[in-house]
Amino acid sequence: MLKLAIVDDNSFLIHAIKEKLSFFEDVSVKHTSLNGSELLTKLQENHNLDLILMDIEMPVLNGIETTQIVKQKYPHIKIIMLTAFDNDEHIFNAIKAGADGYLLKEINPKDLYEGIFETLNGGAAMTPSIAMKTLKLLRNPIDIQNLRDKEQISLSAREVEVLDQLSKGLTYTVIAEHLFLSPSTVRKHIENIYKKLQVHSKIEAVQKARNHNII
Repeated sequence: MLKLAIVDDNSFLIHAIKEKLSFFEDVSVKHTSLNGSELLTKLQENHNLDLILMDIEMPVLNGIETTQIVKQKYPHIKIIMLTAFDNDEHIFNAIKAGADGYLLKEINPKDLYEGIFETLNGGAAMTPSIAMKTLKLLRNPIDIQNLRDKEQISLSAREVEVLDQLSKGLTYTVIAEHLFLSPSTVRKHIENIYKKLQVHSKIEAVQKARNHNII
């Protein structure tokens, strides 16, 4: 029996995905979550899963950030991004985060089922339009070392400590406990880090810091 989890902030869409999978007797949806943080809590209790169907745009912790954390903590779990969005940035960031496949929510039950098994057998399930975009990204790679990335980045010692903790997938509360700070102070440090690095999410901050050997 194939053990799955579904993560999506829209409960109606979770139900729709479960309906698509209900045609197949060898698929069992073990649990569902409305955001990445909820999923991580459930995985701490039980990470005996084969694959996660992951939405991208969610509150609290989005799908790309969640994918990176899951891949670090539970590398045996395959992840297919199941999303309504096929823009280049999402595809690029999802692949960098460790996603094993990328399908659009409009997919029919048979193709979803086959994509799941293709991914579990070492393949990379992709909706045809996504596959074409991925090929274009490979032909014209996004230049990570662009001019913006060459600016001098100056983080304080405390900000580096906070960023290092953040890279381990820890919550603001846990970071605050580790560094003997208040959660609001941690939040302020992270706001300053985002400004200095010119990023808008945890995953971007961590990736940019690693590119510059800050952490």
